[in-house]
Amino acid sequence: MKTLYTLFLRLLLPFVLARLWWRGRAEPLYREAVGERFGHYDSDRPEKLIWIHAVSVGEARAAAPLVRAIESAFAEHRMLMTCTTAAGRETIKQLYGESVLEAYLPYDLPEAVQRFVEYYRPRLGILMETELWPNLLAQCSRHGVPVLLANARLSARSARGYRRWGALARPAIEALSAVCAQTAEDAARLSALGARNVEVTGNLKFDVEPDAAQLAAGRAWRAQLARPVLLLASTREGEEQPLLAAAEPVRALIVVVPRHARRFDEVARAAQSRRTQAPLPAPGDRVHLGDTMGEMAFYYAACDVAVIGGSFAPLGGQNLIEALAAGAPVVVGPHMYNFAEATRLAVAAGAAVQVRDARQAMERAAELLANDAARARMSDAGRQLCGAHRGATARHLAVCTRLLRL
Repeated sequence: MKTLYTLFLRLLLPFVLARLWWRGRAEPLYREAVGERFGHYDSDRPEKLIWIHAVSVGEARAAAPLVRAIESAFAEHRMLMTCTTAAGRETIKQLYGESVLEAYLPYDLPEAVQRFVEYYRPRLGILMETELWPNLLAQCSRHGVPVLLANARLSARSARGYRRWGALARPAIEALSAVCAQTAEDAARLSALGARNVEVTGNLKFDVEPDAAQLAAGRAWRAQLARPVLLLASTREGEEQPLLAAAEPVRALIVVVPRHARRFDEVARAAQSRRTQAPLPAPGDRVHLGDTMGEMAFYYAACDVAVIGGSFAPLGGQNLIEALAAGAPVVVGPHMYNFAEATRLAVAAGAAVQVRDARQAMERAAELLANDAARARMSDAGRQLCGAHRGATARHLAVCTRLLRL
């Protein structure tokens, strides 16, 4: 099965490279360091190295508490962070600067991942959430590199898919040295698929502290604006139109922050102003585009209510924990399966409400904008929820320590 999988990857390669070049029009980082995607590197090779793979923006941010803890506990090691997307690479640069090495993870071709493992020779590999690449894990096993699946989550739907391709997926999952699962349900699904040494360690995203400077700047922006603000956060393709169409009951400035930078110009057509051109929108503006990356703490601090994108189409939702930590009352759509446990906890705590569609989201948002006391209760509940569920970093670090001593 792995042979057929590798053959399929080779057949796809011309189309993958064409898409890489195409996306590079809007995001130039896609056209840089292409050799790294085939396992060719020329960066430093420290003697002792710990490697973390964070596929894109969300994983790079979620890894922050663990990266800092590892740097403190294992100061004699350098950290290498790999990613797959241009936005992920930009986020790594923004969050970690020169404190870590950065690179693209190669495509899952046997020779490419072999070159990667043999070049860097990591003492420990950490894959964030659900990054399971059969050839990569096989090479790590062959070269004696222990691999931890960190902050692991696996929805029931994804588990069914892995079972369907069990001949390919099971050896990859069995090659993991340990798994730190977010919830007991995630742990059970991964164990059923063959994972060993599975522990429930909680969600690292609860340990991420919002940037204090961005929080202060967001609050100052909201005070200067002197208008209620409804945030449409991390929206995905096809979501802005129904949300804005249903926004008639909302008496507030609507700030839209698309999930991907490549969509900024597209979404700008629905806005009267954008942050990079008019940092403070005009009094008559109805829709303002947040066309910056890495500023979600700013936007959450600046809003009165946050509607979380990725949840009004079957996309699994986006991270609501960052909004809760910033004290934003949260409204989510029906499709939050990638954050199912965090959503359940937030709704049960009274920090978030879940709705069935875009129209109901705008109705609930309008009700909250008109109710200061309800928003204050939700804001307090969100911060308390985040505080109560911190501690995943220490539990992950204990597993990392054990693996490094093998």
